[in-house]
Amino acid sequence: MSVSAFTPQIHTPLTIKPKIKHRQKQKPKSFSLSTTPITQASFSDPFVLQLAETLEDSLSPSVSLQKLRDSSSESLLSTSWPSRKDEPFRFTDTSFIRHSQIIPITKPPQLDYLPSINGNTLLPNIVIADGFVLNSMSKVSTLPDGVYIGGLLSDSSDRIAKRVLEFVGDFEWGDLFWSVNGLGTPVMTVVYVPAGVKVDNPIHFKYVSVEGGEEGSKKLPVSNPRVFVVVEEGGEVGIIEEFMSKEGNDDKRYWANPVLEVVIGKGAKVRHSYVQSQSLNSAHIKWTAVQQEAASSYELVEVSTGGKLSRHNLHVQQLGPDTATELSTFHLSVGDQTQDLHSRLVLDHPRGYSQQLHKCIVALSQGQAVFDGNVKVNRYAQQTDAGQLTRSLLLEPRATVNVKPNLQIIADDVKCSHGAAISDLEETQLFYFQARGIDLETARKALVFSFGAEVIEKLPYSFIRKQVENHVKGLLGSSFKGSSH
Repeated sequence: MSVSAFTPQIHTPLTIKPKIKHRQKQKPKSFSLSTTPITQASFSDPFVLQLAETLEDSLSPSVSLQKLRDSSSESLLSTSWPSRKDEPFRFTDTSFIRHSQIIPITKPPQLDYLPSINGNTLLPNIVIADGFVLNSMSKVSTLPDGVYIGGLLSDSSDRIAKRVLEFVGDFEWGDLFWSVNGLGTPVMTVVYVPAGVKVDNPIHFKYVSVEGGEEGSKKLPVSNPRVFVVVEEGGEVGIIEEFMSKEGNDDKRYWANPVLEVVIGKGAKVRHSYVQSQSLNSAHIKWTAVQQEAASSYELVEVSTGGKLSRHNLHVQQLGPDTATELSTFHLSVGDQTQDLHSRLVLDHPRGYSQQLHKCIVALSQGQAVFDGNVKVNRYAQQTDAGQLTRSLLLEPRATVNVKPNLQIIADDVKCSHGAAISDLEETQLFYFQARGIDLETARKALVFSFGAEVIEKLPYSFIRKQVENHVKGLLGSSFKGSSH
């Protein structure tokens, strides 16, 4: 097994702010590295510039999204495609995307491509296929008064639109993939919960990837779904995000590039479940950005098993005192996969609370996992209680994990801890099972599943928890059949 640690390097960002050039809408196109780039200033990455222009050409005009598109376009003009030389991507190879023929998806799929999508039909649910909301397959009729789920309206006088636009385009921590989504998203779906309103049933987002290239081809359709959640003071809501392929598309090539933004008001609560089981030939690059006001609560439970390249960029910022954040994540790599979590939690106010548990299993020698977790306790975050723990289980000799737990403390009156552990199954545990008549294979399966079950059991809704348990058991069963143990 291989384990690496590293020291961060400081990169000075460019400060050039070029003027955006607006062009007339053209017919959508695809591109790859063979495309001849348009000549631009030396600070532009020709590949990124061509990608930006391809995305712009694929879009229909949108007044409500113009601010987001402008800021994203400007950012891309001075952003290079990430390489292994860049510290945030030192262990994450994105060349799989760059060397493909990237094709923006310009319209929703036909409904006959989507037979019934399984799920709890009693819950509010929104189906997003290839980045487009399918209203005919969604259900939002059981919501409390005042709760809104729908597209961002273009009417600037609309109360909810004005509230959302207060935050759009102001996130300073985003990378290239954040900006690609901002430029390429066809619609922003908004969830708005008024002050004091509690939504009893979770809102279930089902993201389905339909269009895809065949295995072995260069074709890589890209979708950019974007969801914005605002929960006002004292409100409560549960959000389920479930990413999947269309039935029969488990080996298709595509690039899902979603963004979720969450703004949590004073004393409000959000429970977020994120389940990702997309094609093992796909790229899944996700951003989640959360802002928490005073005395608010945010809980994330994540289970990620899909994607040839899967990366979750998670940024949480506590903007007031007495704020609580709990992050529980489980990544499983059962093939030639990279499972990557880059998280950043910023605490700026007194009596903040945060707990992060990250667990990953790399089951085959071709797989790898990456964890880069940064918790920053700033000067005024006195009496903070912050903990971080990452545990990795490597089941093959050449399985790889790269971990970087990082706890930065500037305040001097805090209770903080962090730790990391990397191992294979312990022989004493296996011996315990065998001494009671349980064969070695059954013992290994039970121990490996129980390792991830600590996170899976935290999923707050029984139907999604059972679904995930069955899926993970199936993946582990298949991996054991091809294991060298």
